[in-house]
Amino acid sequence: MISRPYQVPCFLAALAAASCFGAEYSGPKRINKAIELLESGQPIYYTYGARGSDAPRTLEEMFELGKSLSGTWADLIMYDMEHSALDFNLLRSFMSGLLEGGPTPSGHRTPAVVVTLPLMGLDPQSVKINGWMVQQALSAGIHGVHLCRARDPEAVREFVRQARYPVHRQGLDLKGGLEEGVRGMGSDGFARKIWGLTREEYFTVADTWPLNPKGEIMLGVKIEDPHALRNCEATAAVAGLAFVESGPRDMGLSYGYLEGRADPPLSPEVVAANERVLAAAEASGVAFLNNVLPDNVISGIEGGIDIAAGGSREAAEIGRKHTGRVMPW
Repeated sequence: MISRPYQVPCFLAALAAASCFGAEYSGPKRINKAIELLESGQPIYYTYGARGSDAPRTLEEMFELGKSLSGTWADLIMYDMEHSALDFNLLRSFMSGLLEGGPTPSGHRTPAVVVTLPLMGLDPQSVKINGWMVQQALSAGIHGVHLCRARDPEAVREFVRQARYPVHRQGLDLKGGLEEGVRGMGSDGFARKIWGLTREEYFTVADTWPLNPKGEIMLGVKIEDPHALRNCEATAAVAGLAFVESGPRDMGLSYGYLEGRADPPLSPEVVAANERVLAAAEASGVAFLNNVLPDNVISGIEGGIDIAAGGSREAAEIGRKHTGRVMPW
């Protein structure tokens, strides 16, 4: 285990014993930089790609955005398709720009990219019908997908199924477990070029981590309203997930708070929701995502945050110093 001056959160402590960095960083060990960091016991920090109504709207603009973010200070880019255009050609152009501008300062071909889709985890049937969104996003060479409004654990199981190839069998024999994946041959062509792999190599690692220890895909869910909160323990326990988020802005909106706060001071209901989702994440051994600011990043990671939202480079630099980060950006 890497020696650190802070109490390693529950999720990270279990992984830190297998740390691969040592005293000096010797280059990438994985395609997905974010997974590599989590496996080493390090929190990760993200920034934003396409986001809301201000996102670029042409292929050329999106390519340039990707190119400009290839050397980002962040470990992960959260790309919004929930509120930005659901345009997979724009996403592919963004990924091509990242590749063109790369590698990252850490030597990875691109930063890790997770896409938030306009797909709601309300019930398994709606996720099954709209699972094509998950498959199209992954075929663009991204590294993860974030599911909104994860109210129903069965819907989350369907979400995981849509993200997997049938060749991967982990979790299929669990009680209340997963069904066989449904991604198909031909979905790999563009994605494996972004990842720099052969077809066989891509099929081998294009699976959900940590369920598959060799997997390079991170699946996450948003527990962002009281309906989802009621089932959050069962949801966090679904095999195939890598992280859960408490979704403070939408959680607050659900309780009637209109300011859309993700940082303190938060309403009592949102604070309680954050604590419950964190406990569910720790109990299931998945990462916990929440906002941090420069003045609370240390207390946040000591309190259990593994994936730091908020897009603050200053907070990331403070947090990395505190945890003894070795990997460059």
